[in-house]
Amino acid sequence: MGLVHIYFGEGKGKTSAAAGIAVRAAGQGMRVHFIQFMKGGNSGEINILRKIDGITVIRCSRSYNFTANMNQYEQEQITKEHNTFLKTAIKIIESEDMIIIDEFFSAYNCGLCDRSLAKKLVSNENRHSEIILTGHDPDSFFLQKADYISEIKAVKHPFEKGITARRGIEF
Repeated sequence: MGLVHIYFGEGKGKTSAAAGIAVRAAGQGMRVHFIQFMKGGNSGEINILRKIDGITVIRCSRSYNFTANMNQYEQEQITKEHNTFLKTAIKIIESEDMIIIDEFFSAYNCGLCDRSLAKKLVSNENRHSEIILTGHDPDSFFLQKADYISEIKAVKHPFEKGITARRGIEF
């Protein structure tokens, strides 16, 4: 049976940690599905993950506004995409080696996915897949289901000095 991993917090590195475990797993011949909620734009780790045998990348069809700036149509569209991703993950949970859902908690907390499907994903006791979930502020349900929990804490960040995201470092 696969275990549940959570990488959460306000610090930089949750997606990078998930990408790292995807690379490690693929390097051992495992089949990985790297599913990215909330994001659809250019990303260095996604560009390279797509080139690695054994890793399938699934992500939003386009970049959406930040949640607070989404209109109702955008919220409906992104929720539809996220629910399709969750259904895919549930369908393959007994056959694939690893399923990573990046920004999972952001979508869950903002109501941008079906919460019952999200809970079903980690509640499947027959799963073969390791499940890795990332994001901010995980619900207690997921914390109780998790086998690994890593909190990424921001101690200091260049954003505090007005330095914006840099190519190759933050994206």
